[in-house]
Amino acid sequence: MALAILLCLTGLTLICRYPYNLDFDFGALEGLNKFSINNLGDPFIESNYGVHSREFEVGVLNWFARLWEIDEQEYWGYITNCGTEGNLHGILVGRENFPDGVLYASRETHYSVFKAARMYRMNAEKVDTLDSGEIDYDDLRSRLTANSACPAIINVNIGTTVKGAVDDLDRVLDILKETGYNEDRFYIHCDGALFGMMMPFIKQAPMVTFRKPIGSVSVSGHKFVGAPVPCGVTITRLRYVMALSSDVEYLNSRDATIMGSRNGHAPIYLWYTLTVKGYEGIRRDVEKCMRNAHILKVMLVQCGIKTMLNELSNTVVFERPKEEAFVRKWQLACEGDIAHVVVMPNITIDKLEEFVQDYVNSRARVAIAGAKRIASEARAAESSENSDAEC
Repeated sequence: MALAILLCLTGLTLICRYPYNLDFDFGALEGLNKFSINNLGDPFIESNYGVHSREFEVGVLNWFARLWEIDEQEYWGYITNCGTEGNLHGILVGRENFPDGVLYASRETHYSVFKAARMYRMNAEKVDTLDSGEIDYDDLRSRLTANSACPAIINVNIGTTVKGAVDDLDRVLDILKETGYNEDRFYIHCDGALFGMMMPFIKQAPMVTFRKPIGSVSVSGHKFVGAPVPCGVTITRLRYVMALSSDVEYLNSRDATIMGSRNGHAPIYLWYTLTVKGYEGIRRDVEKCMRNAHILKVMLVQCGIKTMLNELSNTVVFERPKEEAFVRKWQLACEGDIAHVVVMPNITIDKLEEFVQDYVNSRARVAIAGAKRIASEARAAESSENSDAEC
């Protein structure tokens, strides 16, 4: 078992597909591992369980509230166990406020959003996408018009899973207005799993902010910030969450979360990183990722490999490698005829160069193997013809 774990950990140095920031060191927090830290119930209300990290959790939430521009008195949120839980919560808040609402999400939306629709028995519309992976605004308009009698619950992607595409929030808001949806007839959840943490630090990027009429935003904590355990952050408007908040006598608290027990170590990890790095440290990490993603794209194009990189993305999309051994080595996620690399803070230029060289060598091996197969088949056919002639 120990050997298997060691082999898995060794493989982490090769990860390019999974958007995990492995550039962290929580050695100073190792002593906390001897405690069972559990943040039960509402993070803003004490419960009967005494070993918790609520103060750190609220500190992290306030950090994100400032990032997404909502007053502390107007928001509610919590540290989730993963990005999926953030989506499940955001869609649930929308459904509880608009029970007869129709969910709209693009076909390239993370699967957890449609999982939420199934779990909550919601009517859901899969909206077409553009080649970039962005939502097809004309198709969204048509579907909203067709269902104009029902409120709209819309998932806006701040970076899709495969292509890293960002839906234009302002354009979605314009379409809602054009199709007759007032602010009291729609709810918008922004799935920012990876890029929602990065976009506020990019100059000229459109803002994801609660100053616009959105309902909730969620991000993963273990992705861009980095943590040794899966975690995430979800924030919604306080007035919306009241629709599903209830008293729990057993906890001596209120609860509006998806899960009962929540990892109390995760808020400390997030608080530690955000405190040590600060806004400027995060900004430098974002700039590094965007710069290196562009470098990777240029290197791949230079090698004759078809490549795509959305303007607001650190996800480089390219032709799917044909050699499965190469795919397994680099732990690439493939979909149809494409694969991608997510350039994270821990991925160096040297590692990207190694990847490109290995990919070029893999393509050469596949090409040579194909040429040898053709030659072998030709020789076999020639031998067969000679045998027939002798007969």
